[in-house]
Amino acid sequence: MTEKQKIKLELEIERVRGMREFETELAKEAAGSEVFVIAGIDEAGRGPLAGPVAAGAVILPADHDILYLNDSKKLSAKKRDMLFDRIREEALAWSVGLVDPARIDEINILQATYEAMRLAINQLKVKPTILVNDAVTIPGIALPQVPVIKGDAKCISIAAASILAKVTRDRIMEEMDEKYPEYGFAKHKGYGTREHMDAIREYGPCSIHRRSFITRIVQE
Repeated sequence: MTEKQKIKLELEIERVRGMREFETELAKEAAGSEVFVIAGIDEAGRGPLAGPVAAGAVILPADHDILYLNDSKKLSAKKRDMLFDRIREEALAWSVGLVDPARIDEINILQATYEAMRLAINQLKVKPTILVNDAVTIPGIALPQVPVIKGDAKCISIAAASILAKVTRDRIMEEMDEKYPEYGFAKHKGYGTREHMDAIREYGPCSIHRRSFITRIVQE
């Protein structure tokens, strides 16, 4: 390892340590106790025109040494895939909740996101005592919650949850590309790119489009 690589590694170790300590202090203050089990919560897919919304929930061991955890959008697909496997191997518990497009149309994207988060929390095999969430307070949850603006870049568990949610959702959209190749889902993952909107105008919506998101496009 070169001296430059050593410095970069040391900086990364320090960055992750800082994220862990920041999260722990937030949880300690909210819990009013030295004993707590943190679950990080984050979502992926609120904005796309097609596909589910996904929410990740992760409980990491206090002494884990997973480096490079960060906001999933700041990581390459290759790095996300590597971390996805590492998180699942080392987490005390993890889960991803999914809410499909029909349900999104029925209750709106915000409520569907909350529903996906509740699903993820309820599916955890280890029960948390406190939640740290990326920017939201989830209704219908009795546990103490700490919403953190830009939490996926500040809190280690939220960053891990964001990676689980995004990779899970991206892989679903890649599978949907095989079923509906005309829309290019593998490339844009359902987001409203020019290519995607042009395909909707040409072929009409398919079964995984969020009808409430594409009304104007269909009418054009």
